[in-house]
Amino acid sequence: MKNQLVVVVGGLSGIGRSVAEQAAAEGARVIAAGRRAKPADWPSQIEAVQLDVTDDAAVQRFFADVGAFDHLVVTAGPVIPSSRLVDLVPEQAMAAFNVKVFGQLRAVKYAARYLKAGGSVTLTSGLLSRKVMPGGVVKSTMNAAVEVMGKTLAKELAPLRVNVVSPGMVETGMWGQMTDAERGAMAQRAGAGIPVGRVGQGSDLAQAYLMLMQNGFMTGAVVDVDGGGLL
Repeated sequence: MKNQLVVVVGGLSGIGRSVAEQAAAEGARVIAAGRRAKPADWPSQIEAVQLDVTDDAAVQRFFADVGAFDHLVVTAGPVIPSSRLVDLVPEQAMAAFNVKVFGQLRAVKYAARYLKAGGSVTLTSGLLSRKVMPGGVVKSTMNAAVEVMGKTLAKELAPLRVNVVSPGMVETGMWGQMTDAERGAMAQRAGAGIPVGRVGQGSDLAQAYLMLMQNGFMTGAVVDVDGGGLL
């Protein structure tokens, strides 16, 4: 990936940070954008920019400032608790959609004109798009919408390639504030019910995003990286 420019929206933490770091390790120049401030341990070779994907004008300015580039990855997603329909707070659901669905759509809209020939877009859905459970109506609907979005844009924006990664249970900061012991115990409990016997790490997911950037014959795909969680 030498001499290629990769933009990772949602790239300052979690899966996005792992993607940014692996792309940089492969020789790419990387710009990581996210709503949080740059972490104290941020690698110096990766440019970090604060960006709110719900701010239409800010997203438009961001891509205009970036200019021509090769690959877009969007991993930005909200933290929203599971909620049964009777307890659903519509405002929370709409705010989550504005990040997970419209935030990704907004990013592609303003990035597409700057993506070079042979470039790619990789979006992010999630296991609950096709593994439904009570209390997951908002999460499942958001993730399913992203997968349909990816397939539709793969045709609309062709020959630009558009794919989606669907993560399963991954140990990231989105688990909230926990001690190392609490995080380890939660990972062990969650991993026990997955065929591979563990939850995913950011590095597991990053490999899938890099593969989709590099494989010029993949478009309209939804790639499950879930340790067999859908089974």
